Amino acid sequence: MYRIYPLHNGVDEDRGWQARALCAQTDPESFFPEKGGSTREAKKICLNCEVKAECLSYALSNDERFGIWGGLSERERRRLKRAAV
Repeated sequence: MYRIYPLHNGVDEDRGWQARALCAQTDPESFFPEKGGSTREAKKICLNCEVKAECLSYALSNDERFGIWGGLSERERRRLKRAAV
C-alpha cells in the first residue's frame, strides 16, 4: 500500500524530492504517454525510485490529471482517491 505524505497548507514546501526522482534523469515523454499509449516504461522506472511515495502524495494533493506520478496512471490515482473517501 502507498503512504500518503501530508502537505502543508496544500502546498508542497519541500520539493527537494523532485531532484532525487529517477524520472528527472530520464526522458519525460515516457511519463506522459499519448492517450492509449503504454505506461509500462515509466512504471518500471518508478518501481526503483526512492521518492515514489512523495511523488504520489504530491500528485494526489495537487490533483495532477496527466502522466505517471508515483508509479500510478491518472486512472489508478482516481481509483485510489475514491477508495480513500
